[in-house]
Amino acid sequence: MNRKDIRFSLLAALLIGVLSLPTLNNTLPGYDPKVLLLIAFILIALTLIGLITLRFLSRWVSIFWQMAKFIVVGGLNTFLDFAVLNLSIAATGITAGGEFSLFKALTISVAIVNSYFWNKHWTFEVKEGGRGEFIEFILVSLVGLGINVGSASFLVNYVPPFFDFGPVNWANFSALIATFLGLVWSFLGYKLIVFKKAS
Repeated sequence: MNRKDIRFSLLAALLIGVLSLPTLNNTLPGYDPKVLLLIAFILIALTLIGLITLRFLSRWVSIFWQMAKFIVVGGLNTFLDFAVLNLSIAATGITAGGEFSLFKALTISVAIVNSYFWNKHWTFEVKEGGRGEFIEFILVSLVGLGINVGSASFLVNYVPPFFDFGPVNWANFSALIATFLGLVWSFLGYKLIVFKKAS
């Protein structure tokens, strides 16, 4: 790993840990704050361990390093998305309906802007770009936004909760499923359309 990779890796891991706290606090009410901090530190450690492991494995399969960075950036975007979503839920008490869909659209939009910076400068390391690249990124991201918001809204509004989940946990579970559904589209879209010069 070069210095840039080390800096970005440490910053991403730290942000994942910090951004996990609003979601943990909202979905695990009543838990000892020390336990929530421990979970945040575990997430930081797991992020770094995963990056180091995939960097090592990239000696044999070169795309593993780019995939590792994309997964971590995706994780960072997810934790940012969930942090803003859970802060919105905590502030308003809204966990379903049109307002939830609006919150989800806002939170994923914040994550998309974050994603552009991290993917451009770290995952795909594109030196040049421009307006065309950003427009392509927005178009690919809008499709991803549609997949994310549409599937999360469908689950939270039309599928009854499983596992005896309450409204807050069902909203978060639905958002998590939506995130996974958009992941493959995003990687392929960014790699093959937006940042193809770096591929």
